[in-house]
Amino acid sequence: MSMSVTSGGGAPDDEKPMSEINTTPLVDVMLVLLIIFLITIPVITQSVKVELPKASNIPTATKPENINIAVDRAGNVYWNTALVPNQQVLLDRLKDVAVMNPQPEVHVRGDKHTQYEYIGRVIVLCQRSGIQKVGFITEPDRALARN
Repeated sequence: MSMSVTSGGGAPDDEKPMSEINTTPLVDVMLVLLIIFLITIPVITQSVKVELPKASNIPTATKPENINIAVDRAGNVYWNTALVPNQQVLLDRLKDVAVMNPQPEVHVRGDKHTQYEYIGRVIVLCQRSGIQKVGFITEPDRALARN
């Protein structure tokens, strides 16, 4: 068993000053910065998570079993081409259709100048009757399509 003992508590003669860079503090600082960035990035990008709908240009396939409900400027409701006298008749017709298997889709066509209240009433009646699929029919804007 050998032991080197130096006098005066100084460094031994064969020990030289360290000339290499100690990377341990550098790695520690980098890891701390990485953790700070991982925590703060979600805070910087403040946004509400929503699933945005996908837009498509596919024309709607009109099937004979689909029901077309039109609402004119005055608020009159038409079942395909026949005028519906009141909301109760429309609700009864929608209830009859809602029990079919497969359930047909209801396509609502609203006049450009009609009040939303009239179209909203049709949507509420569809909801009350149990219709699962309700869609709005629009015409494409030709001026926007050319630009």
